[in-house]
Amino acid sequence: MSGRLQHAFLQIHPQDNVLVALQDLPQGKRISFSGHTFELPQDIPAKHKFSVQRLGLNEAVIMYGVLVGKTTQPILQGGLIHTQNLQHDAEAYGVDKKQAYHWHAPDVSAWQQRTFLGYPRSDGRVGTRNYWLVIPLVFCENRNVMVMKDALERELGFAQPDKYRQQVHQLLQAYRQGDSHTLQNLEAAAEVALPSYPNPIFSNVDGIKFLTHEMGCGGTNQDAQTLAAVFAGFCLNPNVAGITVLSLGCQKTSLEDLKQEIHTRNPQFDKPLLYFDQQQYGTEHALLSAAIRETFQGLIEINQQERRAIPIAKLNIGLKCGGSDGFSGISANPALGYLSDILTTLGAQTLLAEFPELCGVEQSLIDRCEQREDAEKFMLLMQEYAAQAAAVGAGFDMNPSKGNIRDGLITDAIKSAGAAKKGGNAPIAGVLNYTEQPQRPGLHLLCTPGNDVLATTGMAASGANVILFTTGLGTPTGNAITPTVKVSTTTGLAQRMHDIIDFDSGPVISGDQTINENGVALLEWVIELASGTRRTKAELLGQDDFIPWRRGVNL
Repeated sequence: MSGRLQHAFLQIHPQDNVLVALQDLPQGKRISFSGHTFELPQDIPAKHKFSVQRLGLNEAVIMYGVLVGKTTQPILQGGLIHTQNLQHDAEAYGVDKKQAYHWHAPDVSAWQQRTFLGYPRSDGRVGTRNYWLVIPLVFCENRNVMVMKDALERELGFAQPDKYRQQVHQLLQAYRQGDSHTLQNLEAAAEVALPSYPNPIFSNVDGIKFLTHEMGCGGTNQDAQTLAAVFAGFCLNPNVAGITVLSLGCQKTSLEDLKQEIHTRNPQFDKPLLYFDQQQYGTEHALLSAAIRETFQGLIEINQQERRAIPIAKLNIGLKCGGSDGFSGISANPALGYLSDILTTLGAQTLLAEFPELCGVEQSLIDRCEQREDAEKFMLLMQEYAAQAAAVGAGFDMNPSKGNIRDGLITDAIKSAGAAKKGGNAPIAGVLNYTEQPQRPGLHLLCTPGNDVLATTGMAASGANVILFTTGLGTPTGNAITPTVKVSTTTGLAQRMHDIIDFDSGPVISGDQTINENGVALLEWVIELASGTRRTKAELLGQDDFIPWRRGVNL
C-alpha cells in the first residue's frame, strides 16, 4: 500500500481476495474493482472486510498477502467476513523454507546529523529520562514502597495532581450540607496544576519511579528468578540512573539473584544500588528513615548528570499495539514500521514484541532474519509458546478480544498480519527471549505475550528508552521507566480520547498523509520526547504500569 487513500475501500496486497471498508458501506452499494462491478449484499461497517468474489466452503481468505483463515460456510461476492463464516488458519513455516530476502532501505540522508538531548551512560547506552527507581524484592514491601512514594513525591514536587481528592472533599461538604444538586452533578476539575518540568528542586531528575508487584515469594523458583531478571533489565535500562531496593529478608527473590542477573547482562554495571533489608533494620521506622535519607542523597548525585546532544542512532524503540482495530494495520502500524526502517538504517535498535500476534507471518519473519541461528531461535520460541498454550487447551487463535473482533480483526492471523507491520521491512538483526538485551543495531524480535503491560514491561527490561504504542480503540497503558507514546489509528479516536492519545495516524485513513509522511512526523515527535521537551499523556497521568510475565499462558 502506498500513496494517499482516496477510495471508500482498500485492497492492502495485490493477492488479497478481501477488501477493507474505509467507511460504512450500505447494502446495495455498487463496488467497482479490478474491472468488475458488484453490489454489496449487506451493510459493511467501516474497518471490516468483504469478499472480492464468491467463496465456497473451506476456501482460503488472503489478506496482507498471507493466509488469514478458512471459510466455514459459503460467502457471497461482497459478503461480510465475520466469525460466523471464517475461522483462523495460517500457513506452515520453517527454517528449511527460508528464502533470500532483499529490501530497499529508505533514504536517511536528512537524518544522518539529527540528535536528541539524552543522558549518556557508562555502558554506551543513552537515557531519554533520568529516573531514580524504587523496587521491592517481594510483595511484603509494597506498602513501604508506597509510603516512600507519598513522602518523596509530595515533598519534592513529583506528585501527580489530586483533582479527584478535591472532588471527594467537595462531595463530602455537599453531603454534610444536604446539597443534593451538587451530589448528583459535581465533576472533578478539568484543569489542575501538573508537576513542574524541569523539577524545581532537582532540575536534572525526571522523576522517582516506585514499582509494586505480587511476586518474590510463595511462587515457583522460575517466577522468583523471572522477577530478578525483569528488575535487572529495569536497573540496566538507560532511563534509570539509580536504584533503591527494599527487601523483607527471607523471600525467594534475593539481592544476590538480582545482582547475578545484572552481572550476566553487564559485568561493568556501576549505577548506585541501595539495599535495605527490613528484618535487619528491625522496625519499619528504622528501615524507611534510612531508605528515604539515602535515596535523597542518591537524587543529589544523579542531579549532577545533564542532557547532551546524542545521535538518534542511540534510540531503542519498543513497537507495541493494544486495543487494536481494523485500521491498525493500515495507518498507525505501518507508520511505526516506516519509522523503524529509518532508525534501523541509521543504526538504532527497535524491538517488535508480542509473539502471539506474529501468528501467520512467521515465514516472512524467518526469511528476514539475517542469521540462520536467529531464524531457528524465533521458530523454537514460537513453537514452545504455542505448545505451552495448547497444553492447557488454549491457542493463539484465542488472542483477538471481543473489541478486536467488533472492529474487524476476525482471526488472530488477520490481527497478526497487521500487527507485524510495526516492524517495517528491514532485515531482522536479532531474536530475544523475555528480558534479553539486544547486542547489535537493527530490528529485533522480542518474545513477549500480547498482553499490553506484560509486553511493555518486557520491552523496558530489554532496554527500550521509548515505546511507541498504537491503538484503534484507546488505552491508558504506560510504563514506569520508559515513555510510552499512544498513537491512534483514527482522528476520531485521537479527538475523543485526547487525554490519553499522543499522536494521530488518522490522516493516513483520511488521505491527508501517506504512511511515510505520518511516520516522519511521528519521528520528529519522538525526537522532542526523547529530548525531554515533550511528555507523554501516560507520563502526565502517572500511568506507571508494571507486571512481570510469570511465563504462564498469556496471549
